[in-house]
Amino acid sequence: MSSGSGPDAPTPAQPHPSQFALLRQRRFAPFFWTQFLGAANDNLFKFAFTVLVTYQWQVAWLPRELAGLVISALFILPFVLLSATSGQLADRLPKHLLMRWVKVGELGIMAIGLVGFLVPSPALLLLGVMLMGLHSTVFGPVKFAYLPATLKPHELVGGNGVVEMGTFVAILLGNLVGGVLVSVPEQGPLWVALACLGVSLLGLVTVWRVPPLPASAPGLRINWNPFTETWANLMMARQDKTVFRALLGISWMWFFGAVFLSQFPVFARDVLHGNEGVASLLLVLFSVGVGVGSLLCEGLSRGRVELGLVIPGALGMTAFSVDLYFATRALPVPSGQTLLDVTAFVGQGAHWRVMADLALMSLFTGLYIVPLYAMVQSRSPVTHRARIIAANNILNALYMIASALIAGALMAAGLSLPQLFALMGLANLAVTAHLALTSPEYLQGLRRWIGGR
Repeated sequence: MSSGSGPDAPTPAQPHPSQFALLRQRRFAPFFWTQFLGAANDNLFKFAFTVLVTYQWQVAWLPRELAGLVISALFILPFVLLSATSGQLADRLPKHLLMRWVKVGELGIMAIGLVGFLVPSPALLLLGVMLMGLHSTVFGPVKFAYLPATLKPHELVGGNGVVEMGTFVAILLGNLVGGVLVSVPEQGPLWVALACLGVSLLGLVTVWRVPPLPASAPGLRINWNPFTETWANLMMARQDKTVFRALLGISWMWFFGAVFLSQFPVFARDVLHGNEGVASLLLVLFSVGVGVGSLLCEGLSRGRVELGLVIPGALGMTAFSVDLYFATRALPVPSGQTLLDVTAFVGQGAHWRVMADLALMSLFTGLYIVPLYAMVQSRSPVTHRARIIAANNILNALYMIASALIAGALMAAGLSLPQLFALMGLANLAVTAHLALTSPEYLQGLRRWIGGR
């Protein structure tokens, strides 16, 4: 479905309601806030724990230079192993009940986290990280299968745009709040634990407002072997080549984005000569940019599943990631050893090009990703939709792991961060060319979109 103009799509003569109108409707708003709070809590917990073991706690068996990598790996591990099982559960069970069970489980995980923060016990907190990864693994398929089951065809792009915007804002807020609370003298871990519990309780309130939604495949027999079911999910997703290529395109976005997100602290310090506040500013620019781009998809696509936006989005990602390399070459040489705070950083005009590149690169990332998610949802069979979304989560996790390994190897070989960012932009251009050549729907959609049809 390259442009998705079905019988339920609004005609040009009909006024198209704002996508934000969905936030006033019970079929969407409780679900939105449930997933928003879950994403915020994931990142609040992980970031606060990472800061503690990096700057405050001395853990002999968890060196600070490896802490971030270990925490991220434990969080991603359930996505690789159990996404297939989660997809089966999301097809087999009523979606609103599965969401409720997941949020009750989150409250239990945060109780473990409370003990881990207060004892303190890094081992308990690592268990909490892995369990939060499991919580997100189970929620992922039901999250993306819920939207096409409750939204009309012409609302699907707008709904996905709002969800993507909310997810990146939640990630941003979780990181920022976690960083602020953990830095409270002496009481930081307590405040983090209480905040995580509070967010979980809010999630329980919102999830109980999600309206009932029956199972899409109630007679499905669950295969509890994660390895054979993972392979079966990937083979199922490959049956529709257009859908599978879209899954690969989504996973590539996570590969691309992970390179930037994981390197922002080092980029801020070693290249931009900024302090922790500058690193947070980069995260703000990236998150807000993706959110704005996601929201723009609704108006630019005219309420349709518009694959014509994917290629312009990808080209923008390439253009501004490559320009980021040239922007860093034009930076002034620092006059001293003191790292710049946010005010001093923003006050230097040379840094505005860097900030603009990051903001625009992430905006085009939003334009790229939302149509792909909407197309996968609209083209996947109802009875298999959650399992195909689970296949997407498996691929995403594998691509993110590969991203960390490849980026680490390239930097170990002597590549600088600006050079790595430029290389990602060029690789993105190659991926875009492959997508356009192997899937004519994208070029056809681009021509229709440019022609206004």
